[in-house]
Amino acid sequence: MLTAFMENFTFSGEVNVEIACRNATRYVVLHASRVAVEKVQLAEDRAFGAVPVAGFFLYPQTQVLVVVLNRTLDAQRNYNLKIIYNALIENELLGFFRSSYVLHGERRFLGVTQFSPTHARKAFPCFDEPIYKATFKISIKHQATYLSLSNMPVETSVFEEDGWVTDHFSQTPLMSTYYLAWAICNFTYRETTTKSGVVVRLYARPDAIRRGSGDYALHITKRLIEFYEDYFKVPYSLPKLDLLAVPKHPYAAMENWGLSIFVEQRILLDPSVSSISYLLDVTMVIVHEICHQWFGDLVTPVWWEDVWLKEGFAHYFEFVGTDYLYPGWNMEKQRFLTDVLHEVMLLDGLASSHPVSQEVLQATDIDRVFDWIAYKKGAALIRMLANFMGHSVFQRGLQDYLTIHKYGNAARNDLWNTLSEALKRNGKYVNIQEVMDQWTLQMGYPVITILGNTTAENRIIITQQHFIYDISAKTKALKLQNNSYLWQIPLTIVVGNRSHVSSEAIIWVSNKSEHHRITYLDKGSWLLGNINQTGYFRVNYDLRNWRLLIDQLIRNHEVLSVSNRAGLIDDAFSLARAGYLPQNIPLEIIRYLSEEKDFLPWHAASRALYPLDKLLDRMENYNIFNEYILKQVATTYIKLGWPKNNFNGSLVQASYQHEELRREVIMLACSFGNKHCHQQASTLISDWISSNRNRIPLNVRDIVYCTGVSLLDEDVWEFIWMKFHSTTAVSEKKILLEALTCSDDRNLLNRLLNLSLNSEVVLDQDAIDVIIHVARNPHGRDLAWKFFRDKWKILNTRYGEALFMNSKLISGVTEFLNTEGELKELKNFMKNYDGVAAASFSRAVETVEANVRWKMLYQDELFQW
Repeated sequence: MLTAFMENFTFSGEVNVEIACRNATRYVVLHASRVAVEKVQLAEDRAFGAVPVAGFFLYPQTQVLVVVLNRTLDAQRNYNLKIIYNALIENELLGFFRSSYVLHGERRFLGVTQFSPTHARKAFPCFDEPIYKATFKISIKHQATYLSLSNMPVETSVFEEDGWVTDHFSQTPLMSTYYLAWAICNFTYRETTTKSGVVVRLYARPDAIRRGSGDYALHITKRLIEFYEDYFKVPYSLPKLDLLAVPKHPYAAMENWGLSIFVEQRILLDPSVSSISYLLDVTMVIVHEICHQWFGDLVTPVWWEDVWLKEGFAHYFEFVGTDYLYPGWNMEKQRFLTDVLHEVMLLDGLASSHPVSQEVLQATDIDRVFDWIAYKKGAALIRMLANFMGHSVFQRGLQDYLTIHKYGNAARNDLWNTLSEALKRNGKYVNIQEVMDQWTLQMGYPVITILGNTTAENRIIITQQHFIYDISAKTKALKLQNNSYLWQIPLTIVVGNRSHVSSEAIIWVSNKSEHHRITYLDKGSWLLGNINQTGYFRVNYDLRNWRLLIDQLIRNHEVLSVSNRAGLIDDAFSLARAGYLPQNIPLEIIRYLSEEKDFLPWHAASRALYPLDKLLDRMENYNIFNEYILKQVATTYIKLGWPKNNFNGSLVQASYQHEELRREVIMLACSFGNKHCHQQASTLISDWISSNRNRIPLNVRDIVYCTGVSLLDEDVWEFIWMKFHSTTAVSEKKILLEALTCSDDRNLLNRLLNLSLNSEVVLDQDAIDVIIHVARNPHGRDLAWKFFRDKWKILNTRYGEALFMNSKLISGVTEFLNTEGELKELKNFMKNYDGVAAASFSRAVETVEANVRWKMLYQDELFQW
């Protein structure tokens, strides 16, 4: 039972817990942190009278409350524990915290919770670990001007004389503490009902609801619940699902059962000002959180070392669920590669990486298991598994897993066993646990090298080794030296020549080196491994095969599928970056792009060129590289041109690939300095300023804003700054703020950095993006790096406990540092620092060392070519 005092941001609470005593004890220990406990009582159930409490104390080191009793509790009996306490509704991002917004010129407040992973203990004393599932009956007393929400619907509301009301919520099913939730706010809502009768509501600021900004999210949520009920064959288990859009939140969203909470810019969508990429962002966050209602809430990991199970699944399903909503978009087959696979393989190619399953021994270890390795590598491994099992067998396995474990907890081996069973029923015998253990308990991934045999035509040698970007880091990292990592790798292969491609064969590679016979392989044929990049590994070939593949791309690239083209591009850039391949191979591959009409290979190339560009953008020879890229982009840029003004929402479906391709090419053209692109952007911005009507096409607004700010004078910066303050659409606010970081003027960049820490001006979660974007700007890289070091104490206090935020910030300001001097600065800065972010800092050092080493070894070779 809570009573919330919104005028002074405090609350008082009373917790009653029924506990079963397993072994005789004189202590009761449960989690509590930052709460002031006033009184503790313990009674045997059924009126057996009180058990005298000798005392109680909080033990902050392990975040527990210890209750000391005067006599021993008996084993095998139940007791009632009652705790009366009070605490603050904090002005931060975790536990029970407050946030605010402005409506009709007045500031309004709301209280909301974020308990995952270990912050329920800040809101009430409880057994705050996922295995302790219980039912919860929550009551909230608040002023009648507010409404309250929780996981379950309100059962009864009791109105009191003095303008207060108490809402009693229905009892929850068995659940863990981390996805319990409540909120107190003055929001309004819109609602809809699914086929099976689940009531879905979206709550947000009254002005956002009035504008219809929540309608898109509400509409797809209804469809997604129906999709998952059908896919998993397990009904959604609560009577309702509320989506709550809040102004301030540490994460994009949180999957609280029946009350999922989203930060506004990941759920509110104003159709008149939103680009396709923003629509996609919103869609995928919703798909992810709704998947969690099954994977995470209904079936919960036993312990945090397997958090990647729930996160990897929800992340993989972002693509599957979006494919259901937009069948033409090919998310799982295509976009997954650039947005998940290529991105996480960058991180996981570091010697400072870690396995997806990490041991968690104490509360402070928990935060570090929530990182991109857990989410993205988890998703990539699940995609590999779904592909080698076959999607329908995989789906049946998941249905069994959810049915067996619902309302309970499960560990990774429970999933592997269920999936092995599903395969067995299909007449296939694979020990999934044995295969998956190598992928989840070892860090990193293999690079497979396929070498043709010069003497015998159809023989090849396949080897595997642990792929590391910086070979010298491998020798330094002790944990890697004595480990000869091996994986069981499902390698799919095709053989082709100019006129014909063989059907796919699969080879399970499990040794360091193996000899295989391949039919159809002759002098003029090329080999391609890891078809459509379904496997989590890279493939390298002998130079003869690379040349044949490049030749094939230039003569007729459509012989290779879209995903294969994108995969080849990314592998080639990464292999060259790590020194496995000459630097010219990836640059030769992208010569075929002038003929490429599909979005994905362009996207892969653009993402692979980006870090290379950042390594070179402060060099005097930079323009040689710059000119080469512009030459590759020019033909397609001229062919596609600029989008006409805004399309209405119905066009989105058909033109997604085309519009995204056009956007990608304009982005490359403008950022590498194509004259026409620069002119176009300047004209569009000047037109907006002089007419005060924004006619810039939605899908390229961010590019135009950024380019305009970098080319034009301070007046444009001031204009964008003014628009940032006056606009109410969250998607527009975000891109206006990022555009301000594009300036070439160091004074403006410094001014922006200093303003970013003012919470009245820039939302807490957006300040990080400002600093990172300034660091990506070659004119601001050293400014952001200095600002980060000067303000580290403030930044660390603000974001230190919020997962992701700190590591995102640290990698964002350091990943493109690449001189000996900057490396020294980073090492010196780290000397005085030791704390939760230590892992992020050691990744940063390894990345900068690899940057410095790459420049020393390969930069000249690249410019030479």
